[in-house]
Amino acid sequence: MMSEVLLEVKNLKKYFQVGNKQTLKAVDNVSFQIYKGETLGLVGESGCGKSTLGRTIMRLYHPTDGEILYDGKKISGPLSNEESKECCGKMQMIFQDPYASLDQRMKVVDIVAEGLDSQETPLSREEREKTVIQLMEMVGLQKEHIGRFPHEFSGGQRQRIGIARALAIHPEFVVADEPISALDVSIQAQVVNLLKKLQNELGLTYLFIAHDISMVKYISNRIGVMYLGSLVELTASETMFDKPMHPYTQALLSAIPLPDPRAERNRSGVVLEGTVPNPVNIPNGCKFCSRCKYAMDICKQSSPVFREVEKDHWVACYRYDGETE
Repeated sequence: MMSEVLLEVKNLKKYFQVGNKQTLKAVDNVSFQIYKGETLGLVGESGCGKSTLGRTIMRLYHPTDGEILYDGKKISGPLSNEESKECCGKMQMIFQDPYASLDQRMKVVDIVAEGLDSQETPLSREEREKTVIQLMEMVGLQKEHIGRFPHEFSGGQRQRIGIARALAIHPEFVVADEPISALDVSIQAQVVNLLKKLQNELGLTYLFIAHDISMVKYISNRIGVMYLGSLVELTASETMFDKPMHPYTQALLSAIPLPDPRAERNRSGVVLEGTVPNPVNIPNGCKFCSRCKYAMDICKQSSPVFREVEKDHWVACYRYDGETE
């Protein structure tokens, strides 16, 4: 396991006011670390707060409470223009929808070069074009593509353009917000393999957000599972699949189909009962309590602490307050 912490999130909260004095706790007291050079995968149901967490880390949202530290320096509070520019230079984001995230009125050369144009010492026209061509070739596109518009590309090609744009100013850390969910299944593996290749070549660190836990296992060193705005489990990728502890994680993994039809037919999956609580009116206690077959009286009274129950294995569940099962 890597040991040098690049990004640290401490008790992060992001609340939104909705309706008549109601509060949506999109991210609720989340803490974790991302080590330099690793990929941390983040999974969970739609609406669990994964993308909000990623956007808050990228300073697209102001956190309600908590801290975000990058390389030991707090970046969650007010920053000077110089500090903000430095932060943006080190952190970039790949968005979910490769069509909506690209300006359809701009040519690819101008889209990819946006970050280059914001630098204090602008490149000459020739250097600018040469750099864009290098970035395009790095992500598997050709130099003749730079004069085209986004609508002239397929979804997979548009996402490659988004990746090239994110890499233009040589970031250290990239938040990939469901970068494959809008793509055909046949293209998803190509994009994930490209991200792995770029990570090895450029020494990048990723926060990889996705629904597909199998794909997350393929690219990630560690995996975090979110439920209703909170982290419920975090551990190494292999450990997550070999020894899932939280009942919600167990249910997620049991929903992955097996490639053997006979084994798939004969296995008994984890079927969740009950209903998901209203996210703007979550009852006291564990958020997963209403769907958990192991729920105890204490689960209805107070939320379990997200704690390390084994080495590098963090879980929020009262079942592991004593000896680990």
